[in-house]
Amino acid sequence: MALSLQKLQSQFSVRRLLLPMLLGLGVVGYMLYRNYQPDQLQTLLNANLGWLAVALLVLFIRDFGYIYRIRHVTDKALSWRQSFSVIMLWEFASCALPSVVGGSTIAAYILFKEKIPLGKSIAQVMVTAMLDNLYFVAAVPLVLLFTQGHVLPEMEGLNPALRESLGVAFFISYLLIALYACAMFYALFINPKAVKQLLLRLARMKLLRRWSPALFRHANELLIASQHLHHKPRAYWLRASLSTFFVWTARYVIIGCLIAAFAHLSLHEHLVIFSRNLIYKIVLFVSVTPGAAGIAEVAFPAFFGAFLGGFTTIVVLLYRLLTYYLYLLVGAFVFPRWAARVFKHETPSLENASAAAFTKNPILLNR
Repeated sequence: MALSLQKLQSQFSVRRLLLPMLLGLGVVGYMLYRNYQPDQLQTLLNANLGWLAVALLVLFIRDFGYIYRIRHVTDKALSWRQSFSVIMLWEFASCALPSVVGGSTIAAYILFKEKIPLGKSIAQVMVTAMLDNLYFVAAVPLVLLFTQGHVLPEMEGLNPALRESLGVAFFISYLLIALYACAMFYALFINPKAVKQLLLRLARMKLLRRWSPALFRHANELLIASQHLHHKPRAYWLRASLSTFFVWTARYVIIGCLIAAFAHLSLHEHLVIFSRNLIYKIVLFVSVTPGAAGIAEVAFPAFFGAFLGGFTTIVVLLYRLLTYYLYLLVGAFVFPRWAARVFKHETPSLENASAAAFTKNPILLNR
């Protein structure tokens, strides 16, 4: 995929942004209409302000963690202001594009436009992808241990066989992500040349001829990324890993904070909510709507409704306002200023350079 200013503008046009916003808000409006109770306003007014403040703090920690990580991963080639713009555009793209595509598909291009060399931008996106997936791989066994395996939601009226199928689908997704994370680690740090040769052989197969350009591109990107990452010191990986831990923990904790503002939760219940969030994110990841709009709102009560009852819809709205609509608005403000800066002295045709900078990860936990 070749990117240019015109194509970016068409992807993030007002019309395209209005569609997911109207879809999500329409679903919430319908849920409010169906589940309205007279005491909901009083429950909202009696919210625990302390937990709401913690939710906002967690949101700040999450965003600051992303900004710190991208600045560190790029060896401080980005200023704090540039790092803020990159992360906000990354979140913006995740909200504006379908979840199966995700903002990571244009991350390397964004870094490339910030004057980071092609090889480094590819390597840096791969680093964040690998660390994000490794966090998920490590978190699942821990939450299974602490929650004694009670991670699947108890959905009323759900056929036991269907619930079992949900569990099987989750663990298959977990195994695929684990295999992908291990394969990426092997390809980047152990034997990149062997993996490159494998991809090139696959690209020459008749059955995979349709995807041969992408396979050739990934093979070259892999070797370039490995060369840039091979000699990084331990401190580089330690800081990148710690920031990834804080970022993703904050992402999964925020729902528990919002629920705790309206319902008393024990420590065990916080852990159960955290664990269900892992499955909830998998559901959102396979969504075909921009930013999982509509799907996120519908699926939320199934995973967390047991803790809130009829008040679930209000918390869905608060959660999406903080983690979705906020980034659409911030991104709509940041994008034109970023585009004016990075395209200021550029020739109209950028297809060749931008196509080389573009990278796509087939299995990547969506922001």
